[in-house]
Amino acid sequence: MQGLVRGLGLFAQDVAHGLLVVSHNTLALLGLGLVTIAALFATQNDLRVGLEKRALAWLAERHEVRAEANGDTLQAVAEPDAVQRVTAADPTELTKQQSALAQHLARRYKVAVEPVARLVLEAWQAGERARIDPTLVLAVMAVESSFNPFAQSPVGAQGLMQVMTRVHDDKFEAFGGQRAAFDPVSNLRVGVQVLKECIQRGGSVADGLRYYVGAANMDDDGGYAVRVLFEQEQLKAVLAGRNPALVQQPRPPAPPAPASAVAQVAHL
Repeated sequence: MQGLVRGLGLFAQDVAHGLLVVSHNTLALLGLGLVTIAALFATQNDLRVGLEKRALAWLAERHEVRAEANGDTLQAVAEPDAVQRVTAADPTELTKQQSALAQHLARRYKVAVEPVARLVLEAWQAGERARIDPTLVLAVMAVESSFNPFAQSPVGAQGLMQVMTRVHDDKFEAFGGQRAAFDPVSNLRVGVQVLKECIQRGGSVADGLRYYVGAANMDDDGGYAVRVLFEQEQLKAVLAGRNPALVQQPRPPAPPAPASAVAQVAHL
């Protein structure tokens, strides 16, 4: 009986010792595996980044499923970086005069002041590069689109400055293609370049505006140049701290006299 007990004791000791050895070897192998994996991830950056992305994607998917189950439909389409695409600026970042101009335009055209503030800043920068008064740039936008970046005319003029996208498609290549016509900043920059070329061709701002609206070869531009220049004078009044309502409306140029009247005058 005692021999049986001693045998069982020795057997138990052998089993315990075997389990200890196996556990020790298993932990050693596990540690070695973890060290190997860590070294692999440390040297294989692409593998590590890929695994992190998959893990984050899985966690985000699980979060979206739980959010939708709770009635939140925004989680599935959330874009934290979307704010970077917004055309807006803090009016306090502008000069006092520029801020007053942005506030005036926002009230008059019933648009938010932050997007207008960004356009005012862009008009100043683009105008400086093109040597065009920024108030003229803003006046063209006001008359052309009333600051609607998605405006389109029946003949295909698009965006804030109503640029003929098909005609000036080469200019939009720098901004990714023709669809950039509906990006406010891209449209403004292209529009300023077109306006500069028109003024150079016309020889003056008034004649350049006739080219811009496509009426250079017509007897009448429909009062377009007069409206733009009047709008510009109002914006200049705001910059000077005056009441823009006091700016006098210019009279449109008189229509050309009939040929018979011209002949009569020529004979006087």
